[in-house]
Amino acid sequence: MSARRTRWLPAALLACLLLGAWELYVEINGVEEAVLPAPHAVATALWRSRSLIWHNFTVTAEEVVLGLGLALAGGLALAVAVHLLPLARRAVYPLLVGSQAVPVPVIGVVLVFWWGFGLLPKLLVIALICFFPVVVTTVDGLAAVDPEQPKLLRTLDASRWQAFRFAELPAALPAALSGARIALAVGVIGAFIAETTTPTTGAYPGLGREILSDVNFQTSRAYAGTVVLFAFAIACFYALATVERRLAPWNVRDRRGRT
Repeated sequence: MSARRTRWLPAALLACLLLGAWELYVEINGVEEAVLPAPHAVATALWRSRSLIWHNFTVTAEEVVLGLGLALAGGLALAVAVHLLPLARRAVYPLLVGSQAVPVPVIGVVLVFWWGFGLLPKLLVIALICFFPVVVTTVDGLAAVDPEQPKLLRTLDASRWQAFRFAELPAALPAALSGARIALAVGVIGAFIAETTTPTTGAYPGLGREILSDVNFQTSRAYAGTVVLFAFAIACFYALATVERRLAPWNVRDRRGRT
């Protein structure tokens, strides 16, 4: 058996154990499907409603990808500004932390008022939710660089920008990628929040709103949509881990060496 398959085996066994326990609990206690559907009912709903779920999922997946792109672009730019400008750090950080306590529905109403019922308000909500981990991890990564490296570059007449580019930025890359992975996982639930807190139009508003509309009448289908979001978050997280192996292979090797 290959090392990759062996690595996934514990997770697969645990998932099977949890699904089996779930099935037994529903069967033994006679729980109504409207309250908690059994895994086999969820699988049936997933298959029967696959076209509807897929159509809504493509909308949600697009929102996650674009919203995360906005969060990464804005978060990395702000992290660099905070790192290079101490005044920006003192001014921005308190507001950044406080922004995480603002209720999303309040922001959603304002964004819809400004930009209407289209895609942009949802993307901005997702970006705001994903923004924080990107900024914080990147700032911490930039601050954790070995101070001797920039000093060495300055003795070689390197400019401040060159010291940042060749010493600080590469050192911060693993932390920035870790923040991006966190943001990706959070971004999936962020899309759900964006779809259920901002008014929308169209026949296929997204998987989040479809799940919300199914909770009271099509409980199995609501769980099926949730399973799709669950799997999508896992896939996105490990896809970015693959990107990290390409962009920062030394960090991956260091983690393996420590374990």
